[in-house]
Amino acid sequence: MEELIAKLKAEGLTEEQAYKAIEVIKNFTKEKFPFFSGAVDKLFDKYGPKAEEDFMP
Repeated sequence: MEELIAKLKAEGLTEEQAYKAIEVIKNFTKEKFPFFSGAVDKLFDKYGPKAEEDFMP
């Protein structure tokens, strides 16, 4: 995923824009191939940006 983010940034996108573009692709893929939505979620969640951990459970 970092390689893809780097390529998008090299094309002139900011980091936020790059992550947003990937989110759009993820959602488009899930819409077109709903039977793969679970696999798509796992793939993108595994390699996506990590949410900051909350110090309070």
